[in-house]
Amino acid sequence: MQRECLFLFLSLLAVSFVDADVSAPVDSRQDALVGSYRPIRNLKDPHIIEIAEFAVSEHNKQAAAKLVFVKVVKGESQVVAGVNFRLVIEAKDGDALEDYEAVVYERPWEKYKSLTSFKKA
Repeated sequence: MQRECLFLFLSLLAVSFVDADVSAPVDSRQDALVGSYRPIRNLKDPHIIEIAEFAVSEHNKQAAAKLVFVKVVKGESQVVAGVNFRLVIEAKDGDALEDYEAVVYERPWEKYKSLTSFKKA
């Protein structure tokens, strides 16, 4: 009986994470299937901008670069044990505008973000 209650509790907890605001940047919460990338409709969403700025800032720290964030060109999110954001970011490198693909992993309930990859698009 205790095992069944624990299983039920963990199942409900998992569903609450999938249904939380974690999936808000995708088309709708119901469209957020675990494991699949979904397009981000509102690229000007403040949270998406925050993720993109984090990606550029973290890349600058890791690569001793001086890129300046301009805008998010395209984006997708993937619900996993957190959220992966795959963004195409326009940034200035000196006077040149370049597009970069960044992947940021976030666990918002832990206030955790990590830059997984950053490369020219």
